[in-house]
Amino acid sequence: MHRASTYPLDSFSFAFVLKAAANCRSLRDGMQLHCQALTRGLHTHLFVGTTLISMHAECGRINFARKVFEEMFEPNVVAWNAMLTACFRCGDVKGATEVFDRMPLRDLTSWNIVLAGYMKVDELELAKKAFLRIPVKDDVSWSTMIVGFAQNSCFDEAFGFFRELQRKGIRPNEASLTAVLSACAQAGAIEFGKTVHGLAEKAGFLSKISVNNALLDTYSKSGNVGMARLVFERMPERKSIVSWTSMIAALAMHGYGKEAIQVFHKMEASGVGPDGITFISVLYACSHAGLINEGCEYFSKMRAMYGIEPTIEHYGCMVDLYGRAGKLQQAYDFICQLPISPNAIIWRTLLGACSIHGNVELAEQVKKIISKLDPDNSGDHVLLSNVYAVAGKWKDVVSVRRSMVHQKIKKTPGWSMIEVDKVMYSFVAGDKSNKITEEAYEKLREIMLKLRVGGGYFPEVGRVLHDIEEEDKEDSVFRHSEKLAVAFGLARLPEGRLIRIMKNLRVCRDCHTVMKLISKVYRLEIVVRDRSRFHSFKDGSCSCNDYW
Repeated sequence: MHRASTYPLDSFSFAFVLKAAANCRSLRDGMQLHCQALTRGLHTHLFVGTTLISMHAECGRINFARKVFEEMFEPNVVAWNAMLTACFRCGDVKGATEVFDRMPLRDLTSWNIVLAGYMKVDELELAKKAFLRIPVKDDVSWSTMIVGFAQNSCFDEAFGFFRELQRKGIRPNEASLTAVLSACAQAGAIEFGKTVHGLAEKAGFLSKISVNNALLDTYSKSGNVGMARLVFERMPERKSIVSWTSMIAALAMHGYGKEAIQVFHKMEASGVGPDGITFISVLYACSHAGLINEGCEYFSKMRAMYGIEPTIEHYGCMVDLYGRAGKLQQAYDFICQLPISPNAIIWRTLLGACSIHGNVELAEQVKKIISKLDPDNSGDHVLLSNVYAVAGKWKDVVSVRRSMVHQKIKKTPGWSMIEVDKVMYSFVAGDKSNKITEEAYEKLREIMLKLRVGGGYFPEVGRVLHDIEEEDKEDSVFRHSEKLAVAFGLARLPEGRLIRIMKNLRVCRDCHTVMKLISKVYRLEIVVRDRSRFHSFKDGSCSCNDYW
């Protein structure tokens, strides 16, 4: 168009082609266009100037964006909003606040840009203050707050904004529904999730694939795989790849490896081709169900049939597959033969397997490798300490613990969450700071006494330091957060009610034993979601068949 000279290059031409440069983040093209706009005197034009601001911001040049803005004669609210967005895009929160304070006129878009900008940089309190100042809020304003707090794991606040949205009589939109369901999934708040499910159905959103996927995710991560399957089956006929993968992952997390593979075959038959994430879920399913041959078959099929090159995550799944099955040397050989450099996570997976199966020699070898890749990770020291404890090498246990103190490496505290009457309660190991935890401890003492007398329970203290008294060892495992959470559930929930617990770390053997005994003695079902999978305890046994 430029060479032909038939059509004059006007403000619209520059605005659109600058938008293209911004989308490509092509600073070289953007600068050439900027120069051409300058020679034509169009750089101060409202449309061109606004797009130039966006282009420079997308390319990370906030100073250029600011200079263009300052040279504009009478920037309108759209130009001010572009400058505001530019500051947030380049991480200049202070600059964004200054631009916002200087704005002669603000529209609702201005406020929503500020909310989204503060959320993006985790300035939750600033976002909350700005939200309260908005004269008239729309569904975008509410959705931004719900999404922002949910993504920052502030679940109570996300739920609070959603409740307030309902009280105001504002109809939830697709974004707010998926956001609050995501928060329910992460927090394991199934009762609140059921309420949102009802609202989504009433508002006619169950025809939306994104809402159905969010519901599936909520039920599966809250431990109700039956409801997840029901949501999946009732979805519109043309399910997305996300829907199929989510269902496979849901079954995998609950230990239903063979059922997950069946869903994978149905997906293939439906004409939806799997992607790399789908294969991660399939390999995960094989790993957690001990399906070694099947896992190896799908790993080969991924490249041979679908042309999907394995990533570090797929290799990690294979190491986990061998490691959980106790094939530690095979896992080590697999890592050594990788076509890419294994990262700390791959080696850490093997170290975890060494901890489970008590292979001291290999654990020491792997720990040396990890120390060079990620020397400050507390979990590695704890895993090695556990290997030594199982082997009875107490001097080595003490040495590892002293090393952690010397290097100022702190162990990640274990926490567990439980939902009671649509309120989430969190418990931290050893914490006695409030009435809720005191109530949990009181009930737990009663439970443990009943398990000793009627259930034949004896604490598994093999991994607790050898040089402390036996009574202190028992007290150490007694204070684990999942025990406190289940005790609180027994104290507050109706008799026989299913108890669901979410935990940030892998459940230990003693807690696993206790959960099985409680389910038998108290005749109830307990569902625990730990760092990697679900455990469903019923009648004295666990869905993982003690393979986790």
